[in-house]
Amino acid sequence: MKMLFKLALRNVLGAGLRTWLNVGALSFGFVMVIWMQGLYQGMLKQMTTATVDADYGGGQFWQEVYDPFDPLTLDDAHAVVPDALQQRVNDGALTPVLIASGSVFPGGRAQPANLRGVDPAQSIVNVPTALIKTQSDLIPVMVGERMAKNIGISTGDTLTVRWRDVDGTFDATDVEVVAVMSTLVPNIDTGQLWFDINDLRRMLGTPNEATYLIAEKGYQMPTQQSFPGFVFRDLDFLLQDEVAIYESKQAGGSILYVILMSMGLLAVFDTQVLAIFRRRKEIGTLMALGMNRAEVVSLFTLEGSMNGILALLVGAVYGIPLMAYTSISGLHFPEEAIEDFGMALGATLYTSYAPSVFGATLLILLGSVVFVSFLPARKIVKLKVTDAIRGRIS
Repeated sequence: MKMLFKLALRNVLGAGLRTWLNVGALSFGFVMVIWMQGLYQGMLKQMTTATVDADYGGGQFWQEVYDPFDPLTLDDAHAVVPDALQQRVNDGALTPVLIASGSVFPGGRAQPANLRGVDPAQSIVNVPTALIKTQSDLIPVMVGERMAKNIGISTGDTLTVRWRDVDGTFDATDVEVVAVMSTLVPNIDTGQLWFDINDLRRMLGTPNEATYLIAEKGYQMPTQQSFPGFVFRDLDFLLQDEVAIYESKQAGGSILYVILMSMGLLAVFDTQVLAIFRRRKEIGTLMALGMNRAEVVSLFTLEGSMNGILALLVGAVYGIPLMAYTSISGLHFPEEAIEDFGMALGATLYTSYAPSVFGATLLILLGSVVFVSFLPARKIVKLKVTDAIRGRIS
């Protein structure tokens, strides 16, 4: 085996420019596939981290008819918090959120909005709810930057808000925008008007009621315990959308993976076919000197595989700095372009490389090179020594 390795290495390095062209194409494919895997992993990590910090916490207790994707359920999606859950609210392990549909009238034009009530003193999610405090006789509200931009308001402005209370009666009042917050999560920004939950409860006529409750991070749902009117949703359930986005991006990226790797693998395949054709007499001579067919096949397979190993080493020279830079400094995009994605992403995207994904990708890539190197070499198994020495391959 040692002799085969030395002979294969000599042949590969002796091929000169042809080898380095193959190595260059393969290394580019290797680096880009692994880098894009890291980019998608980084996007998933950023989306999940931002959403958990700002909205999901350690899970949520939903009122049983609540559906965040069906605004028609909001009018009925609230109920009195059960005593067992209220005790956890008092202990600081949960914080209630009350949501109602309504409308705002910036500049005299109507815009739909969700009225979202929250405890200003909560510390479970990373939202500056403490800014919702009275600065005048009007009810204080907070909005996100996207919401403020969409309807053209800023801190200190007055808005007219209309809603329908628990009895079905429409009412309206003026509110004061006391804060504009910055958040990566569009679900709690776009179309959302943040109130002190006590103010919103008085407006709706729903004392002690909530639409859902956010649990602190690390919350463990008590086994075999239920709470009337509320259903616990863990992070696996809540993060389904983020995971689905990641998987769809992965599926779309796989097309590019195939294109990139095909360039390098095709070069290796063509090189192997050409080598077997041009080195017919060498193959016959090796077999005449006592090398069996399996060893000759192993020799050519090893030569092709060395292109992958060299590509890995060459790719590491420029790939590691590239991956380190995008992991630390990130990729910067215009904020308008990121906002159009509708995902919890900032203007700077950071790559992230999970060891398991990184290792699996490398094994798949190197395995592909070995397989493509072996395919042309299979013909040697049926080769007659006399034909090979004459320079014939039947």
